[in-house]
Parts: sequence; structure tokens; C-alpha cells
Amino acid sequence: MNLMDIITADLKTFMKDNDKFSLGVLRMLKSALQMEQINLKHELSDDEIISVIKKQVKVRKDSKLEYEKYDRTALVADLEKEISILSKYLPEELSEEEILKEIHKAIDELEATTIKDMGRVMKLLTEKIGNVADLSFVSMKVKEILK
Repeated sequence: MNLMDIITADLKTFMKDNDKFSLGVLRMLKSALQMEQINLKHELSDDEIISVIKKQVKVRKDSKLEYEKYDRTALVADLEKEISILSKYLPEELSEEEILKEIHKAIDELEATTIKDMGRVMKLLTEKIGNVADLSFVSMKVKEILK
């Protein structure tokens, strides 16, 4: 069963359970997935679906930070619930040690020595661990290592 089938099945379950909040979150996700499918003009692979879900989570995390600045606790709580619902569909993220290990492997493989090599290193890491790691964290660590 692919990820789209799982999301559709959960959508039906939330409808039957009358869980309006979760249903709304999955409808927004399904809409974003359909838009991506229209843009790419083909059925989405699991990796592409994960990428869309990560974008949705990132938008909500950014919004959460803004709402926290203005002490909008009700909205922050809703966004946290949305993030937890969406995160169920994402693969387990790598630990910091595993990420560092992959970074060092990529740097050794590409024989990168300076910050000028960062683009090549990040391209390789995005291909290898892009769906199981926070790329902003990876980028920060690569910068630290290649200084």
C-alpha cells in the first residue's frame, strides 16, 4: 500500500469517526498533493508525497513561530496538532549522529575541502538523506565542517 492509499484510507476513517479537525488537515494535504500532481503531470511517488508533506509541516512550523511571538496560544496549539497529524506520514528522521556520519561520508566521497564545495555536498546529501533529515540542520552542519 503506497502513501497516497494510506492517506485516503485515513481520510475515510476520520469522516466515519466525525473527527472534523483531522479531516480538515488531511483535506488540506490532499489538496496540496493534487496541486503537485497537476504541476508535475504524473502520479506522485512516495518520495514526492513525502516532499509535499514536509513542505506542509514546514509552513506550519513557520506559522507557529510567528504566532508564538504574538502569544496566540490557541492557534499555536492547533498548529501543533496539525504538525503531529502530518508527521505520522513522514519516515523516521535520522539522529544527529547518523546525519553527521552521512555528512562526513559525502565530504570524503566528493573530497570537499572548502565552503565552495558546499553546493555539491548538499546536492549529494539531498539525494541520499533528503527525506529522512531536516535539510536546514544538515546545511548548518556542513557549513560548520567546511569552514
